[in-house]
Amino acid sequence: MSTIDELFTRRTEKILPSQKGFKELLEKRKISLYFGVDPTATKLHLGHTIGIRKLQEFADLGHHAILLFGTGTVLVGDPSLRAEARKPITQEEIENNISSWKKQVSSIVDFEKVTIKKNGDWLLKLTYKDIIEIASNISAVQLFKRESFQRRIERGDTVWYHETMYPLLQGYDSVAMDVDLEIGGTDQEFNMLVGRELMKKMKGKEKFVLTTPMILGTDGKQMSKTSGNCIWLTDSAEDMFGKLMSIPDEQIIPYMELVSDIPLARIGQIKSDIYSGKLHPMDAKKELSLDVVSQFHGKNQAESAKINFKKTIQAGEIPEEIPVFKLSSLPKNSTIIDLLEKSKSVASRGEARRLIEQGGVWIDQFQISDFRFQISKLKSGSIIKIGKRKWLKLEK
Repeated sequence: MSTIDELFTRRTEKILPSQKGFKELLEKRKISLYFGVDPTATKLHLGHTIGIRKLQEFADLGHHAILLFGTGTVLVGDPSLRAEARKPITQEEIENNISSWKKQVSSIVDFEKVTIKKNGDWLLKLTYKDIIEIASNISAVQLFKRESFQRRIERGDTVWYHETMYPLLQGYDSVAMDVDLEIGGTDQEFNMLVGRELMKKMKGKEKFVLTTPMILGTDGKQMSKTSGNCIWLTDSAEDMFGKLMSIPDEQIIPYMELVSDIPLARIGQIKSDIYSGKLHPMDAKKELSLDVVSQFHGKNQAESAKINFKKTIQAGEIPEEIPVFKLSSLPKNSTIIDLLEKSKSVASRGEARRLIEQGGVWIDQFQISDFRFQISKLKSGSIIKIGKRKWLKLEK
């Protein structure tokens, strides 16, 4: 369980408008706070858990914590860090995503302490008059000044009117729930500050904003689905362990601080030992990987994943159990990209092509360099290695 001091340090980037004012509020009473997520996809990655874990920290200390699903805001689509507008999503997809997300975070969220709410319950009931009243509190110039919009405008791309409404709708969530604090990633600071302004003008109340840091993907770049650099909560224990072992060395400490349960005192010792050469980064990664995989798969599976990593990655052995893929399930003129996509070994055809071009696909120890490689050349019993951690055994 986190301490009061860790609320202001671990997984915390900024507290606005001031840490001092927020600390004074906590000394007076228990507060109401929330962390919101728009259910836009079927699965979450480790980066999503930072804000959720922060919310649980407050819940553990007795505060009224709300996990808010954006069933109303998701219909607009958050433009933060996006180069284009989001595609529309159906109600059925929204509900399926919510159900899936609750299962994925159940090991790090105590739902007896954390309340679930959906902002569609109030946003979808707003009248035309209500929306005008909310919008009258925020300058249009202020909305268009956000960086993501400016970048699009400079490129000559379109900023759609409904996207400018997103910060207003997210901001109104604070008013509707009458909260003292909103938690969100650094990419959400603009939206959260709009909510702070709405609280001041519509309720005459101070709302604090806590931003959480963002972690990078396995390649050291922004974690995103299209980049293929995510560590998904739905990953198997072996895949999750292997991906964590592949993060850049400079990300070891940030990962430990943000997504692990390793105590800060121990993290400080690890940092010092790596710097002095007493501890090899590989050993530090093993401790990190064991901790994180244990959270989502249990200690036994985490230990098995550690052994599997040592045998298959470090020693280069082929795993004892490999998924089987039937070549007959594809048309005869199919390519290696078709095979990788059909077997669900990759997230997209683009990822398959990148892997091949980067030399990451092997068939019976023969490296495939042509993404047009025909599967008609393959034989039953062949072993395909995809990246560092995935394997397939082929059958006719």
